[in-house]
Amino acid sequence: MLDLKIKNGNCFINGQLEKQDIGIKSGKIVYIGNINVDSKEVFDAENLIVLPGCMDTQVHFREPGSTDAEDLNSGSKAAVMGGITSVFEMPNTNPPTTNFEEFEKKLNIGKGMYCNHAFYFGATAENYQILEKLKNLKGCCGIKLFAGSSTGNLLVDKEDDIETVFKHASKEVAISSTRKIVKIAKRFNKKAHILHVTTKEEVDFLSQNKGNITFEITPQHLTMYAPDCYEKLGSYAQMNPPIRDKSHYDRLWYAIKNNYNDTIGSDHAPHLRSNKEKTYPDTPSGMPGVQTLLPVMLNHVNNNRLKLEQLIKLICENPVKIFGIKNKGYLKESYDADITIVDLNKPIKIKNDDIQSKCGWSPFHGYTFKGSPIATIINGKIKMLNGKLIGQPEGLPLDFN
Repeated sequence: MLDLKIKNGNCFINGQLEKQDIGIKSGKIVYIGNINVDSKEVFDAENLIVLPGCMDTQVHFREPGSTDAEDLNSGSKAAVMGGITSVFEMPNTNPPTTNFEEFEKKLNIGKGMYCNHAFYFGATAENYQILEKLKNLKGCCGIKLFAGSSTGNLLVDKEDDIETVFKHASKEVAISSTRKIVKIAKRFNKKAHILHVTTKEEVDFLSQNKGNITFEITPQHLTMYAPDCYEKLGSYAQMNPPIRDKSHYDRLWYAIKNNYNDTIGSDHAPHLRSNKEKTYPDTPSGMPGVQTLLPVMLNHVNNNRLKLEQLIKLICENPVKIFGIKNKGYLKESYDADITIVDLNKPIKIKNDDIQSKCGWSPFHGYTFKGSPIATIINGKIKMLNGKLIGQPEGLPLDFN
């Protein structure tokens, strides 16, 4: 007896859509094919597309610290409502996640999350000895190095300190600054993942320096450009790095088209409206995005800006390859039953009232996108169906090779 059978769906398997059934038991995919086994629950995915569980590899859920704007529970609700089954959460909280004690606290709070999750360990100029001991730390996706700007002791901008971090790093290093970092990563033969790339200069430089270097682009930078976004949204469009003019936007799409970039991450960084409506420069940088990542990108698929198989590489397969996530990213027998079911033809209108994040707004309020998440299945259980959250939070820490 199966726990859940998904029947009649177009399933994304081995790089293409196949009409198959999927059988799930004890949180695992146990059968793919024409299934005649009884199941406690049956989901009819006729005319729907069944994808591997989609991941957002850059979110700021603000806990501990700024829990008025977000916490791990509310952020995970937003993820699940948007068809996201796993998130990587950032360490620039208060206090920051830069030692084992704070990491364990986060893992503990993470028991209240709806989606599966992993946390970055923050690098400082002082904690390099700890960075050597992260290899088998459950729920740790990598080391986050803030080399451009950050708060407190998380800013590591001196070349000697950056070298020390790379020298001692036992995990993938994710960073926000480019040329200096690439040079150092190559010198130590370490992997580096460059977050939220926004400029044509970065695209050109990084596309010539692949290998151990991978990079991310956000949906916002693929959907909005200056000055239009600032005229329409004002300080609600303010983020770091900023949304730039159309020449940069066009180059980001050139990177997508030619498969230069490796991931799409939302850089979900919510702030309360009361703070975003202050007068610049007192307004904080950042916007929510985990709930809209998938609708925004499915809309781009429908507009032929990228193919569905490209999107699946960016938000399912490549995160698994880059970070070494176990048993995720593919629809395969014996893999975890993390599954995102979408209707590529169904329009979704983004409304602030529907945003699950505590901040209660989206830069895409009023937009209608073609392509909707219909169901989010996490560890074999349906956690979102037709825009409704189901059950209790049962997300688990991710395992890494």
